[in-house]
Amino acid sequence: MALLPFLHGLARAAGDEPPIFVLNSKDADVSVIDPSTWEEIKRIPTGKEPHHLYLTPDEKSLIIANAFGDSLTFIDPRTAEVQRTVRGILDPYQLRFSPDMQWFVTAANRLNHVDIYRWDGENLTLAKRIPTRRTPSHIWIDAASTTAYVTMQDSSELVAIDIPTQKLLWRISTGTLPADVYGTPDGRHLLIGLTGGDGVEIYALGASPDVPPKLKQTLPTGEGAHAFRVVGDGRHVLVSNRVANTISKIDFVNLAVVDEYPGPSGPDCMDLTADGRYILLSSRWAGRLSVIDTQTRKVVRQVKVGKSPHGVWTLNHAPRQ
Repeated sequence: MALLPFLHGLARAAGDEPPIFVLNSKDADVSVIDPSTWEEIKRIPTGKEPHHLYLTPDEKSLIIANAFGDSLTFIDPRTAEVQRTVRGILDPYQLRFSPDMQWFVTAANRLNHVDIYRWDGENLTLAKRIPTRRTPSHIWIDAASTTAYVTMQDSSELVAIDIPTQKLLWRISTGTLPADVYGTPDGRHLLIGLTGGDGVEIYALGASPDVPPKLKQTLPTGEGAHAFRVVGDGRHVLVSNRVANTISKIDFVNLAVVDEYPGPSGPDCMDLTADGRYILLSSRWAGRLSVIDTQTRKVVRQVKVGKSPHGVWTLNHAPRQ
């Protein structure tokens, strides 16, 4: 294994790079990894079952959503110090800020609702709790910050919610166990990973948000298509195939799979290093952070973390647009 180019690409020197965070869902904590040494330098206790995480619009706080803990843990993304804990957020399984930074949306996977909060730059105020059907999973918010698209994992549906009025716009059926949802930058398509299938459904969006989208095609990627991570080049997005143990690279302009990488041991959430070369992957069944070189298509490193790692994130990442 040629480690010198690898280490050069991921860290200039010890302490120069912000840490990598991996959420250990079954341990109720966060592994903090130094990318210069690839050692776990500490664990941060959180509420029960941290699954997903999101950066505040001012980039000062990384929010860890603790689903069973009914809380949000705010962590400094540069120092890995806990800033505060916000309690009384019911079942925040998945979370997302609107692009205009005015709204914060959570999906309650266990309690079957979507919460829409107003965000004033520091505090959250619940605008409305919207009952849904079974197991809301992942959220995508359009560029206009007016529409939230949410997958319903166990009722195999996609719903759209008008954010300013907090009204349900429509509901459509999808394939089995829809998980992550991704909207293309041109506003024309939605991609949905089918964890109960072997590919990604691609929907053509309607002329306006209140018009339900239509299924355009199902793109085979691998069994258990689950989580997306945009590459940051304005053209490609990655999807982890949890059962197939692969990662597919999708050209969302031509709507085709153009490359494939290994994704060992139940690949779940991903981040991408700033240069776009290395995929940081939570290998959920192995309890490890896997690092994949996109040029050689090989796993170049694995770091032991906690039980059932889910969300993975670093401030030193490729663009998310």
